[in-house]
Amino acid sequence: MVQPALPAAAGTMDDAALAGLIACPTCDALHHLADVPVGATARCVRCQTVLLAPRRQALTRLVMLAVTALVLMAAAIWFPFLELDAQGLRRTSSVLDAALAFSNGLMAPLSLAVAAMIVVIPLVRLVALIYALAPMALGRRPIVGAVPAFRLANAMRPWAMAEIFVVGVAIALVKIAGLAQLSLGPAFWALIALVLVTVLKDVVMCRMSVWKTLEQRAAS
Repeated sequence: MVQPALPAAAGTMDDAALAGLIACPTCDALHHLADVPVGATARCVRCQTVLLAPRRQALTRLVMLAVTALVLMAAAIWFPFLELDAQGLRRTSSVLDAALAFSNGLMAPLSLAVAAMIVVIPLVRLVALIYALAPMALGRRPIVGAVPAFRLANAMRPWAMAEIFVVGVAIALVKIAGLAQLSLGPAFWALIALVLVTVLKDVVMCRMSVWKTLEQRAAS
């Protein structure tokens, strides 16, 4: 069921009126914030972007997916990523080894940036998401710093690029497959699973619904 939101009336508004409005993240159209039943969807009347899509047990699912992604990230970091065998020379590398392969000389800043985008930023984002949502998933009030933590998780989303790293590795493997024998380690499959879980988490999460829940429970 789709429940369209009504556009807000133009004109001068006080703080109370502004508090009851919601802006479309795509076209900035203002709408009156209304209660949307669980399972229904509120869309922008101008561009049809989903504004609110509350789902039953959504917070619990988000926290479970974030914890799963955190475990997969730990596995991707610590287990062997791939093994290269060329002319009798064998070398095993991890995700960090691959990210920091050019950590010397002029390429060092780029190498550190790659490590941050595929390891550090995704880890910080997952921890911030769990910190902000886990208490509410357990039926409690948000803890101190939940709002900044959720804001940080959203701000870091464009910079968490584990999926880009997977695509780059796949292209590199195709190019060097004829030059050496390659064996994929557990970390490679953990990273693949991590990307899938992260995409699923981002699809499941309705950010405006989470913000609304944060505000309501913080005020209660």
